[in-house]
Amino acid sequence: MTVKNPDREAIEHGHITNEPLRAKPSTPAWALKLTMAVTGLIFALYVVGHMAGNLKLYAPAHGGEEALDKYGEFLRTMGEPILPYSSLLWVIRIVLIIALIAHIYGAIVLHSRSRDSRGKFRRTKLMGGLQSFATRTMLVTGVVLLLFVIFHLLDLTMGVAPAAPDTFVSGAVKANMIATFSRWPVTIFYVLAMVCLFLHLTHGIKLAGYDLGLTGYKTRQVFLFLAYVIPAIVCLGNIIMPLSVAFGWVS
Repeated sequence: MTVKNPDREAIEHGHITNEPLRAKPSTPAWALKLTMAVTGLIFALYVVGHMAGNLKLYAPAHGGEEALDKYGEFLRTMGEPILPYSSLLWVIRIVLIIALIAHIYGAIVLHSRSRDSRGKFRRTKLMGGLQSFATRTMLVTGVVLLLFVIFHLLDLTMGVAPAAPDTFVSGAVKANMIATFSRWPVTIFYVLAMVCLFLHLTHGIKLAGYDLGLTGYKTRQVFLFLAYVIPAIVCLGNIIMPLSVAFGWVS
């Protein structure tokens, strides 16, 4: 092995060099993995709550007001009168944005270090199965989900055309949802994004258990169970809604 800048004194004592083969990283891998585990679980909890709230699409209207619209208003008035209007919602958004930035940063750094460590060698003859496929596609599904989040915010949160339909009205959550999912390209993209979410979550939840140090047999079995059940529920719940609108089952 060729070593750059060898230490002559170390060689005399039977060592090639006392210098490390690579520079010590500024952020250790364990800290990046822990950050990704925590932020990933935050996103998992968020998507479950978000799906549960959006299922009010099927709830009947009360007093002439749609249940989904009332839910949207509740999110904006959380914390009143102690907190100003919509302030708690913005706190949640800021936490999610910070978590997203930290999650993406950790993913990029860890992927770059892994690629540099392998060099020209690549993993081959990997085991098959859903978890193996989810592992290999984590970067791809992550990019798709990032693009989906951007589109989703422009569409149903901000109402920015052409992502959002021309009929977008702030606060009219159900009407906006029906209008956007009446466009088949949007519905198809939404469904594909939910499949990516399932793959990303199922591997992410399982991996989070290891990164958080939950290595007991029973604990690992619980996390493995949750790694399939939670993503499946979220995926099916989020796919049913756009398809219901696209097929005209909800209006």
